[in-house]
Amino acid sequence: MKPKTSLLSPTSLVENPDRGPLTTHELAARVARDIPHGSYVNLGIGRPTLVADHLPDGAGVVLHTENGMLNMGPAAREGEGHPDLTNAGKNPVTELPGAAYFHHADSFAMMRGGHLDICVLGAYQVSTAGDLANWHTGAPDAIPAVGGAMDLAIGAKRVFVMMTLFAKDGTAKLVPECTYPLTGRGCVDRVYTDFATFEVGSGGAIVQETFGITYDELADRVEGLLPPSDTF
Repeated sequence: MKPKTSLLSPTSLVENPDRGPLTTHELAARVARDIPHGSYVNLGIGRPTLVADHLPDGAGVVLHTENGMLNMGPAAREGEGHPDLTNAGKNPVTELPGAAYFHHADSFAMMRGGHLDICVLGAYQVSTAGDLANWHTGAPDAIPAVGGAMDLAIGAKRVFVMMTLFAKDGTAKLVPECTYPLTGRGCVDRVYTDFATFEVGSGGAIVQETFGITYDELADRVEGLLPPSDTF
């Protein structure tokens, strides 16, 4: 298990009950806001790729793709993409000055060697202790798709998860214990969702901020939350 060093000191809970939950792009912007200047960051396939579009000019963040690129830029606009310039999800992207390309094996060596400061991944479930399940639901007809998730979850210094808080049936995806096959144990540091942002770890889950819901309403639907005054 990786040692955890928090980028955010536990602070007073911020509640925003008078608005709706975050949209997908608002959520991506919320993640982008917490990425420190100068970080080397990998964005997972799916929603996390949108974070690239919300990093401000001069952020100094170097984006890495597991298919072999450093200093990736925002998504390419329609008609301006190049078929050979894509992220790991095969979406057309742009390049920033100083961009570099390299072999797939070299890219994975960067991931496994502890050279990435942060990775942002999607998830089916995250436990309040920081366990990650994001490659398979265990359903007989599901298609497993681990990609480089295991390498990123263990190799990156910090792991952020970006996901919706509730599944289609209304159950929480932040859980006391994952029921889906694990990608990694104790690897997640922070969970960003449409309804709330959480710090997670061996002591449990601390709510940092809520959107469209109060802490008390959240605690009624999500098990294992620590009171706002508690810290790790």
